[in-house]
Amino acid sequence: MKGVYKSLNENESKLIKKIKKGDHEAFKCLYEKHADYALRTAYSITKNRSDASDIVQETFIKIYRNIETFDVKRPFKPWFYQILINESRSYLSKRSKQAINIESDRLLDQLNRNAEKDRQFDELELGLDELDDKDRTILTLKYLNGFTEKEIAKMLGANVNTIKSRLYKGRQRLKVAMGGMKDE
Repeated sequence: MKGVYKSLNENESKLIKKIKKGDHEAFKCLYEKHADYALRTAYSITKNRSDASDIVQETFIKIYRNIETFDVKRPFKPWFYQILINESRSYLSKRSKQAINIESDRLLDQLNRNAEKDRQFDELELGLDELDDKDRTILTLKYLNGFTEKEIAKMLGANVNTIKSRLYKGRQRLKVAMGGMKDE
């Protein structure tokens, strides 16, 4: 598995090197590779399709403007999601706390063409809707985007043990929110 991960990193590294040389097609490829999951993550945080789309757009603009500072020897995904999370946080801090109900079905239909994945994602989204921003963000990064506790801690500027604790408590709250028992 490490060989597969290494080759993925090498492919992404080559792609980023092309972008640094001004290759617009390479940037388009990078966008297409990460846009759907970025949109899901931003939506999970903001609960607003339009806002999530704006955040993803701003994230890719920042990536494009700052790609020269990225070290191709490091994994791209944590760097990318750190920028995405920071953009989401910045947006949330600017937006006043108001209840916004959005039809999540349209977004999910666009993101997932597989009906079973849509159903599972709907159920998860409904459960995540019941959680506070911190729990929702950490659970999204861990389970929808596959980051490790260490990577999440680095992105959020927190201690790894704090992240582990929040993940545990967030999972318990999510189980309750999804109709499960707390001790399951």
